[in-house]
Amino acid sequence: QGQFAESGGGLVQPGGSLRLSCAASGSLFSLFTMAWYRQSPGNRREIVATINSSDKITYSDSVKGRFTISRDRAKSTMSLQMNTLKPEDTAIYYCNSYPSRDIWWGQGTQVTVSS
Repeated sequence: QGQFAESGGGLVQPGGSLRLSCAASGSLFSLFTMAWYRQSPGNRREIVATINSSDKITYSDSVKGRFTISRDRAKSTMSLQMNTLKPEDTAIYYCNSYPSRDIWWGQGTQVTVSS
């Protein structure tokens, strides 16, 4: 068990969409720069998108124009809207702070893009 809980993953066909959610525990959520990460089998975990305390956003080149990160401070949640999904987006997706805290890694949510 950790500070964050991811949900919303699933199996979709190429070109489809998914919306991932990250629920935070505690009262410091809005003070952190937060990030979505992903990891596929045999590969290193990589950063997908970040959003800081002022809602400044960055994306990895591979998802620019397709993914949208957002934060709802009132609900202490963070979302990742994923559109035009590709097979190479298949991975386990995680939320954490940026920089990440080792003890905050959760179980993630599996996204599989396949026909």
